[in-house]
Amino acid sequence: MPFAVLRLRSLVLRALLVLFAALSLGACNDDELRFNNTDITGANFGHDFSLLDPEGNTRTLADFRGKVVMMFFGFTQCPDICPTALSRAVEVRRLLGVDAERLQVIFVSVDPERDRPEVLKAYTAAFDPAFLGLHASLEDTRKVADAFRVFYRKVPTGASYSMDHTATSYVFDPQGSLRLAVAYQSPAESVAADVRTLLQSASPLP
Repeated sequence: MPFAVLRLRSLVLRALLVLFAALSLGACNDDELRFNNTDITGANFGHDFSLLDPEGNTRTLADFRGKVVMMFFGFTQCPDICPTALSRAVEVRRLLGVDAERLQVIFVSVDPERDRPEVLKAYTAAFDPAFLGLHASLEDTRKVADAFRVFYRKVPTGASYSMDHTATSYVFDPQGSLRLAVAYQSPAESVAADVRTLLQSASPLP
C-alpha cells in the first residue's frame, strides 16, 4: 500500500481518537458534577415558563440564557418562608462576589389577587434591586405552578387569607436546563457552591 495512503489513514484515525477523547471527557465531566443540593438534571417538568414582569413584559427562561436562574414561588404577605428564601438568595449573591451578576433570582407570586405589579416590584427590590418578581392571571399562575410541580392553596384566616405553598427553590443552568431543587433549610454556602459549579461547567454560548 502506498506510503501516502497509510499516512492519511493514520492521520484520520488519530483525529478520530482525539475527537472521541474530547467528547468522552466532556460527558464524563458533566456526569461527575457533584452538588450539595438535590440534583434533578433531566427532570421531565419545569422546562419553561411564560410570566409577566412588573412592567407588563412577558418573560421566559430564554431571557436569562447565560445566567444561572434561581426560582422561588411565594407571596408578598408571607410571614416567614418567603423572606427567609429571599434573604438566603441575597447572601448567595454576596458569596458569589464578582459572579453575583451571573445569578438571576426570580420570585413567582402564587397570590396574584393581592400581589399587584407595583407591590411585587417593591417587595423584591427591598431584598435586592436585581431580583425579579413575576406574576400572571389566576389561571396562568396555576398552569405554571403545575408545570413546576409546585403546590399552593388559599387558607382562610379570619377576614383575610394566607397561602400554603411549596418552599423549594429551583435552579437552572446557563443553558436554561433545570438542574437543582434547593430545600428551604439549605444554607446559603451550599447554594453558592452549587451555583459556582454550574457557572464553571457551562459551555460557551454560540
